[in-house]
Amino acid sequence: MSRKVQAIRGMNDILPGQSSIWLYLEKTVAEVVHGYGYQQIRFPIVESTDLFKRGVGETTDIVEKEMYTFDDRNGESLTLRPEGTASCVRAADQAGLLYNQVQRLWYTGPMFRYERPQKGRYRQFHQIGVESFGISTPDIDAELIILSARLWKKLGLLEHVELQLNTIGVAAARESFKLALVEYLSEYKEKLDADSQRRLTTNPLRILDSKDEGTQSVLQNAPSLEEFIDEESRLHFERLKSILIDNGVPFTINPSLVRGLDYYGKTVFEWVTTHLGAQATVCAGGRYDGLVEQLGGRSTPGVGFAMGIERLVLLLEVLNLIPEVAKEKIDVFLVSVGETAELASFKLAEQLKDTNDQWAVLRHCGGGSFKSQMKKSDKSGARFTLILGEDELVKGICQIKDMSTGEQIECSLDSVANYLSQQFSN
Repeated sequence: MSRKVQAIRGMNDILPGQSSIWLYLEKTVAEVVHGYGYQQIRFPIVESTDLFKRGVGETTDIVEKEMYTFDDRNGESLTLRPEGTASCVRAADQAGLLYNQVQRLWYTGPMFRYERPQKGRYRQFHQIGVESFGISTPDIDAELIILSARLWKKLGLLEHVELQLNTIGVAAARESFKLALVEYLSEYKEKLDADSQRRLTTNPLRILDSKDEGTQSVLQNAPSLEEFIDEESRLHFERLKSILIDNGVPFTINPSLVRGLDYYGKTVFEWVTTHLGAQATVCAGGRYDGLVEQLGGRSTPGVGFAMGIERLVLLLEVLNLIPEVAKEKIDVFLVSVGETAELASFKLAEQLKDTNDQWAVLRHCGGGSFKSQMKKSDKSGARFTLILGEDELVKGICQIKDMSTGEQIECSLDSVANYLSQQFSN
């Protein structure tokens, strides 16, 4: 026997049962973002490698260690997208949607990063992203955060997540801070963890969110980013905080929050939880006013966030917040015995769907005894089982069994749809 082909490590199947939770989450997100006027955009999973080198940053962990990159048959370097913002900017700018325009966009789909798989973190993972372009004022930053808070409320998660905020200033302010930080940390290089030692010459701001205790001990006396923040960014941040307070959205200032991508500036934020262990961040984003120009477009302000679907599904499961409506259920199961009854059951099933296309009507296929069909009906979780046999057809009736009570009645075939409508409305 040949060896079974297995899924690639870190790239997981989403099986029936769990896929219904994904559908519920995606539907809820779509309803919330549509309520704020955001439109969906879709773009390829494969992009030019240069897009992410220029957008995400050549010295980031994503570009240096995590991208799935390959040459196509023409020798062009291509990459499976590791995140969505750069692709969204590329697609929108290429279509002429950005310059001197306001756009509110959202997307969903798979992303790819080569890293050690663990619960809540996979090599193929799925994100929902929400982006806004053309508005430079802090009210749009606030809108995105308030939008996400509304989503948490609708999902029942608001009490289980915390909003962390920071401002990292404009590029010039960050550059001044980087120089001071590198100068200070260079004196304690041997006390830093290996990743932080490497980042000292590539991406020193990422050292701030190191989880290593020794590195955090060194950072206690390091220069503070807040000391270098420019006045424009400070005023932007104060206005953002004021809007959030006015709208009842609590937050915590986290001076170490810098985000891991080069394109961020001014506002950065994360929604974190204590219910998922090390995978604490469920949504993160910020402002990226220079990214469009960095990718070859004309200067356009932008701000957005992304959330991991796997982590949100896991959080909903951990907190037992999966509503009944998110669980795929069968409303009616049709059992038929005999060739004539099988044909009649086809017609009856379609009549029921014509009556209400929201009903899930499952007709048994493949033959089998009455007993085996009833077992399958019971296993399906259907609320009602309709039983058709040769005797029923002669009488022009159908047996209807309420699977929750065991009660069974006879109903004329012409009245089945009306009877079920009444029962489902109760």
